[in-house]
Amino acid sequence: MNSQSNQFLGLEPVGRLMRKYAVPCIISLLVGALYNIVDQIFIANASYLGSAGNAANTVVFPMTVAALALAVMAGDGCCAFVSIQLGQGNTAIARKSVGNAVVMVAAASAVLTAVYLLFADDLIAMFGGTVNVDTYRHSQEYFFYITLGIPFYMFGQAMNPIIRADGSPKFAMVSTLAGAILNTILDPLFIFGFHWGMMGAAVATVIGQAVTALLAIWYLLHMKVVKPGAADFRPERSVCGRTLALGLTSLLTQISLVAAMAAINNMIRKYGAQDAVFGQEAYAQIPMAVVGIVMKFFQIVISVVIGMAAGCIPLVGFNMGAGLTERVRAMFSKLLRCEALVGAVALGLVELFPRPLIAIFGAANESAYYTDFAVKAFRIYLCMMVFACVNKACFIFLQAMGKALESTLLSVTREVVFGVGFALLLPLFFGLDGVLYSMPLSDLLTFVAAAFLIRSIYQELKEGKA
Repeated sequence: MNSQSNQFLGLEPVGRLMRKYAVPCIISLLVGALYNIVDQIFIANASYLGSAGNAANTVVFPMTVAALALAVMAGDGCCAFVSIQLGQGNTAIARKSVGNAVVMVAAASAVLTAVYLLFADDLIAMFGGTVNVDTYRHSQEYFFYITLGIPFYMFGQAMNPIIRADGSPKFAMVSTLAGAILNTILDPLFIFGFHWGMMGAAVATVIGQAVTALLAIWYLLHMKVVKPGAADFRPERSVCGRTLALGLTSLLTQISLVAAMAAINNMIRKYGAQDAVFGQEAYAQIPMAVVGIVMKFFQIVISVVIGMAAGCIPLVGFNMGAGLTERVRAMFSKLLRCEALVGAVALGLVELFPRPLIAIFGAANESAYYTDFAVKAFRIYLCMMVFACVNKACFIFLQAMGKALESTLLSVTREVVFGVGFALLLPLFFGLDGVLYSMPLSDLLTFVAAAFLIRSIYQELKEGKA
């Protein structure tokens, strides 16, 4: 089967195509996000784990994001590269990109697993796990078992966008959904039934990830449009380089989040210890647990946002490759409107209904200090949600257009310069509250820069120069 199988990407109405590709992608990413969130919900509602277990989940979460960063660099980069090549009719190069991406992910997952096992205690300390004894102990247990599933997790996450690029967004969704449903069933069984604690939450997650990876392997052997042969799995520098360049934004978006979370967790540990309430041993884990919960809600919203934008990658790549810039411009307009709407709905939820959101994560088992800080954290940390959503859409759309440099620079500015910088700077003046102010300020300033790029993209697409 050749690239003609994907010609409908340049012919069908833009709105219909975006729905067809975005909805399964949104569901896939939401389900992927629910792995960690479901763990945290059940951990928080287990009285013998509580906020200490919640804080441990927050400590380990950045390490899973680091694994995701490497996976999506290969997967999203391959998705964009394959889509552009199919638009140009270069099926042979598309096949080689898939084969090379698989090899890169397998190698990266093996190395990362070894690093995590060798330096587990140092990494836990780096991400704030030493806030108190219980948090540290729970972090060690959870991290060990999560690390054993890293190869499954990375392979499944990398294959997801590649499967979409092959024209099967529904299969990508179903493979992720199958693993997440199994995780959701096993979590309460292992945590409440078997009383396995943090180990139970981690083992349930790893089993779900293994199922997703196995389904991805099956699809790799039965691809529809891009069918890699044995020779395509032999690494080729030019193909690997272009794939990784197009996926660099995805890597930096995720890995800079890890850097920001390291800064945030350590600022929470440092300035929480200086707080009159959270400086007490009994309440020391509360700020870290709460910020972790707020980030998880944000992750749900961003999964929708990234899902809409990432679902457009095959469409944008194909139409750019085919020179259909007016269709790309129409996609960009629809995407920005939808992303802003998602941000507005999410903003309304966190500002008007923070207490019901907190209740999901076991607030009934905690002190009033927990609830009060959580309400403040939701309302401050996420107050620029609309801008955050538009910014993410802009990063990914630039990536899909093949503008790797512009996308990377904007992403680095948001996640590293602003995200890490403000997380380290603002607590010097505002203490613990400075951690909460860091995110909205970062999103606001990034939007100012993104607005200029958005205007430039529209002009280029209008003139057919993009």
